[in-house]
Amino acid sequence: MEAGDEVGGGTSMATLNAFNQCVLHLGRLARDRGASQFIADGLQAFARLVPFASAWWGEMSTSDVSAPPQSWMHGRINLPESFAIEWHKVAVNDRFSQTTLSQPGEVVRDSGFTDPCEAVNDFARRHDLYHLMCITFELPESGLMFFVCLYRGLQAPAFNDSEAGLFSAFCDHLLQLWRFQVQDMIRFDTGNGATDFGVARMDGSLLYVGARLCAAIEHELPGWSGSMLPPQVIAQLPKAPCVMRLGRCALTLSPNAEHVILSLETLSRGAVLAPRERTAAMLFAAGHSYKEIAKILALSPATVRTYLRNCYLQLGVKSKVELGSALRSPSSPAQTPRRE
Repeated sequence: MEAGDEVGGGTSMATLNAFNQCVLHLGRLARDRGASQFIADGLQAFARLVPFASAWWGEMSTSDVSAPPQSWMHGRINLPESFAIEWHKVAVNDRFSQTTLSQPGEVVRDSGFTDPCEAVNDFARRHDLYHLMCITFELPESGLMFFVCLYRGLQAPAFNDSEAGLFSAFCDHLLQLWRFQVQDMIRFDTGNGATDFGVARMDGSLLYVGARLCAAIEHELPGWSGSMLPPQVIAQLPKAPCVMRLGRCALTLSPNAEHVILSLETLSRGAVLAPRERTAAMLFAAGHSYKEIAKILALSPATVRTYLRNCYLQLGVKSKVELGSALRSPSSPAQTPRRE
């Protein structure tokens, strides 16, 4: 069979070979580039196979009677920083987004500025979103939907059936590798009794977030709309490992290379360690000295010693190694911080 011959439903061997190379490159990106740029770099590679002018992806909650669709984590190519905020203003009337969110796993395409709501059409015109191709996937582990949307402008051709098929197959690989990356990052934290997780860059931009964590932040910090962590949380990122209070929950921040893992834990009445005690214990278990912990937490060394002595007594441990194990154990009272 020659390189240009058609196979299957009409896709040429040349296209299949190009797709194969694209997927192999995606695997290398997952290994070498890390989570921060993986999706963006992967889509840029796919653009050599299926050209597009701009792209938007992330995690989204579906609409219900009380709220429109909401993008909680997103990335973009050739779109302005304000894109998600602008879209949220018209999201409740966006017919295309409603259609694709209701058909997970299927590629949905559209062309033209034909939404019944003129505000949606105005938004699309501002960003030259004339041709659209989108796919969504359910994320049971987060309670949200993962989406990838590609756009072409008014002067470009519409996305065709062959491109839609390649897009669907590519996004299957993209989603799986991205989920593996997220799972690898939070795996060390999954035994600590947390009910939900997030992954953020050091600047506070989210790479992954769960629905329960979104709800907890939104409840305690009204006005938060996702994508970037609230300033109150961003301020704590350089201090990781640490614990901060979030209403009736504790939010544990754990460093992971250039990222921070956010673990949400529900507080209980049987709690033993206060957040400051647990933060001191985490820092000590990570190798910091009394003086270093005192400086990080703006405490006196004597107070740090008192905190750690209480931690050792309450957890029933006798060494730094045992302390670290107790802090990670789901059955440990350290996992249910009490009020200070």
